Amino acid sequence: MKLHGLDKYVIFSISITLIYTVAEFITSTITGVSKDTLSTCVYGFFAGEIVVAGLIKIFKLHKEARPDNGMD
Repeated sequence: MKLHGLDKYVIFSISITLIYTVAEFITSTITGVSKDTLSTCVYGFFAGEIVVAGLIKIFKLHKEARPDNGMD
């Protein structure tokens, strides 16, 4: 199975989110301080990117599945 650019980007976004979550958990456990604003920005950005990538994929598949009747 060949991964396309959009699939690689979604995997990259999920990986960064998981790495950030682990790093934030470790640093907040050690220091006792949570970086609320940074966490909100990181999660908001990557969640938005994943949603947009998913919508692109859905509409692309929907467009390909639609039969072409030659009326363009």
